[in-house]
Amino acid sequence: MDSLINAAARALAAGDPLGALNRIALRNEPSALALRGIAMAQLGDFARAKSLLKRAARGFGTKEPMARARCIVAEAEIALVSRDLAWPARALDAARGILERHDDKANAAHARYLAARHSLLIGRLDDATRRLAGIDPAHLSPASRAAFEMVAAGIAMRRLHTSAAHTALANARRAATQARIPALMAEVDIMARALKTPAARKIAEGKTRLLLLEDVEALLSSKTLVVDACRNAVRRGSRIVSLARRPVLFALARALAEAWPGDAPRGTLLARAFHARHADDSHRARLRVEIGRLRAKLAPIADIRATDDGFALTPRGAAQIVVLAPPADEAHGAVLAFLSDGEAWSSSALALALGASQRTVQRSLDALAAADKVQTFGKGRARRWMTPPLPGFPTNLLLPVSRLGD
Repeated sequence: MDSLINAAARALAAGDPLGALNRIALRNEPSALALRGIAMAQLGDFARAKSLLKRAARGFGTKEPMARARCIVAEAEIALVSRDLAWPARALDAARGILERHDDKANAAHARYLAARHSLLIGRLDDATRRLAGIDPAHLSPASRAAFEMVAAGIAMRRLHTSAAHTALANARRAATQARIPALMAEVDIMARALKTPAARKIAEGKTRLLLLEDVEALLSSKTLVVDACRNAVRRGSRIVSLARRPVLFALARALAEAWPGDAPRGTLLARAFHARHADDSHRARLRVEIGRLRAKLAPIADIRATDDGFALTPRGAAQIVVLAPPADEAHGAVLAFLSDGEAWSSSALALALGASQRTVQRSLDALAAADKVQTFGKGRARRWMTPPLPGFPTNLLLPVSRLGD
């Protein structure tokens, strides 16, 4: 490569896309196209960036497999940042294989990091952990090392391992400082603030208290019976009863937990579970059936007994029952949890990340837009949704995982 190409590459590595474009903006050979694409990505023009990288990859062709593979890795990173989560992962794996065979350890490690980050976004924590474990951080540049540590911190936060998250963020801060990229340092600081912001509410005996993420970790590892309204589950220590697919049963469990140590009247249970304003015999019969189903589900950790006015929840092997709720009972909270990262999401990407149908996600987005809580731009397949981060509304407990036990 000539001196201008080298200078442009150094400018991009230092986070100076305009400096890079000043040197190569009018050049159209594959290496210049690739650098221009990366520069446009750093400036936020993802559509132009993808077009330039595709042209560069075609220009390199099969005669320069390493350069072509690097273009594919850069295109995968743009897809990830622009929340194109349906981008073909096989192409990234194939590019990583080529880079590893040619001993390009730095770019191969970066490809692994991108795959880990993709898995983290869609809640596949085991897969993200496995992919991250295959990376030797010694092969990463300071900027890539900071990104690597932030993914490790994200996994730790989603698993409620706050000590590991603090350690990873400290490592990320050191790497970002070494890289001298202000935007990267700001991203680390934003992520670190989530550990210092209330992550949930603890509701017990009629009183509410805000909890940090480390407080949530301590609560869930204790012997307290927790009705978890962030994951729609009932748990005591390592025993977890998921009710994510049983909304009626979870509504009953939460109402019973909020009434503890007293009982929940039948009218309250009917209103919470069935939204029944005027209960009739069919409602009361259905309540008995659903209470029986809930009693069977919770048998290992709790019992439900009938009282004169309603039903009461009694823990087994626990001294207390509490409800763990989001910081605010926000409608469509799971969708807002993703949008609060400040990135622009498509409805299809949100559906993939949430594990929900695109129609369900679209209804939530329409409701949030009607309430002026999200913004949209673009049309058709280019339509994107976003919102600025909500103060005091960290997302970790609302983001889904591939299975509750992760």
